[in-house]
Amino acid sequence: MSKLIREWNGNKKSVSVMLGMSTTWHPEQRAGGDYYTTDPKAVKEFLDKFFIPRESVIWEPACGSGNISKVLEENGYNVVSTDLYDRGYGVCGFDFLETEKVPDNCSLIITNPPYSLADEFILHALEILPYNGRTAFLLNLSYLAGQKRYKEIYSKRFLDYVYIYSHRINCYKNNEDTGHSSPVNYGWFVFRKDNFITEPKIEWI
Repeated sequence: MSKLIREWNGNKKSVSVMLGMSTTWHPEQRAGGDYYTTDPKAVKEFLDKFFIPRESVIWEPACGSGNISKVLEENGYNVVSTDLYDRGYGVCGFDFLETEKVPDNCSLIITNPPYSLADEFILHALEILPYNGRTAFLLNLSYLAGQKRYKEIYSKRFLDYVYIYSHRINCYKNNEDTGHSSPVNYGWFVFRKDNFITEPKIEWI
């Protein structure tokens, strides 16, 4: 676990203040979980393609059991790991959609969001990130389609890259590796918050 989280462990009030959250909020206010974890091998493959400055502070706001956070930490990055639910890793009880700011010195959010809330996660990340901040979301490639999504997200020209896996990767339901390949095609959608109008680029992993 990262040095940042070790310092905060057991002190949810300080994390609440840092993220601009009310300390009276309770996680049971929203049920469900949509809990699919990421194969660590897929995270390593993404890091081979996606440049992250070594001094970066990265926020993983849906850290689950830590599959993404652990790979980032193993590669020397400072990672703030939080989650709405207690999956045994990071600081639990914090709803990303209720936060008002990113952690100190953080300009990069990397996560595999609950798919049912992907739109909300992206829009909220772009709202609270600083100028030139970036976010990378692991998503089903079908996320590229949708009129409402185009109007609210893609037409704003924040999409910078889509890193498509040329092979099938696994997302484990309830963090259980069944050994079966997933029928779903995945990619990392990278959004950048700035005023430059550019066309999104595609690369393959």
